Amino acid sequence: MQKADLPYYVTNFFTIYLPGQKNLSKNTIASYAATFKLLFAFCRDKKNIPPERLKLSMLNESLVTEFLSWLESDRNCSITTRNQRLVSLHSFFRFVLVKEPAYMDTFIKILRIPYKKTTKTIVPYLSEEQMKILLAQPDGKSWSGFRDKVMLSVLYDSGARVQELVDLKVKDVRTEAPAVITLHGKGDKIRQVPIMSSTAELLKYYLEKYKPVSGIARGDQPLFVNQKKQSLSRWGITYIINKYVDKAKDDPEFKADFNITPHVFRHSKAVHMVRAGINLIYIRDFLGHADCCTTEIYARIDTETKRAAIEKACKDIFPEEKTTDWTADEDLMFFLEALV
Repeated sequence: MQKADLPYYVTNFFTIYLPGQKNLSKNTIASYAATFKLLFAFCRDKKNIPPERLKLSMLNESLVTEFLSWLESDRNCSITTRNQRLVSLHSFFRFVLVKEPAYMDTFIKILRIPYKKTTKTIVPYLSEEQMKILLAQPDGKSWSGFRDKVMLSVLYDSGARVQELVDLKVKDVRTEAPAVITLHGKGDKIRQVPIMSSTAELLKYYLEKYKPVSGIARGDQPLFVNQKKQSLSRWGITYIINKYVDKAKDDPEFKADFNITPHVFRHSKAVHMVRAGINLIYIRDFLGHADCCTTEIYARIDTETKRAAIEKACKDIFPEEKTTDWTADEDLMFFLEALV
């Protein structure tokens, strides 16, 4: 009987461990798979080791460190991307370590490879007025324009992740009071989020005009489809957003110096909920976070609420008189000129 080696453990890692035991989403598993594709390419191109000849015994701290450096130097990956690749490898070696204790010393050295420190980026979000301008851009006179209007409204109002929006089915929408949308989140976690009455009215009219594809039950039809009657992809949604962002920039009140991705809609909804005084517990459940630690980031970046709270709590002790123009003092000017 052939001894289990790298192909066996990679296969089990992706087909059994990640989806079954860890219950990771398809996108996370795809990200892990991309890491291994890059690792195999590195071994093939830089180490002259074809993927089919790779063995567990060849994977050590030195090789993994070289691979991470190659990502930064040859592929110009950011430190964040480098750390994400290391997360995938750490997960794999923890999995294999239980199965192959003979490699404990080698694998522990790999697990001790540190993550590089990165500067914390500021979470981008749009103000209420900016979001209002953006949502007003689609022209609802055509079917595609109306679809875009409804889609952008749902994306913001539900705080959905882009994949959750892609996965929405007609049966996931309830327009009668209380109007809710059922979202299928990471790890097959399902949550129901309330939507505003204006969004519910848009969805109600949208579903009345919706033309389902024959052969599939109406409830199982994707909510937002392209011209081919297929579910809009993540990239399709990003393209649509970019199109309306370009139009919104014609408005002088729309000032955004950052890339507006689908996730910016989610960030914006969260910040607006914080400003409205909604408890973080409710915001956590609304966004589908595992704990409040993730949700607290929105409270920390909400500078307007902080400013209002500080101005309300603190007295203004600064003097009211205006600053005098010292250049008008002829004696002072004569003194300074004498120093030259």
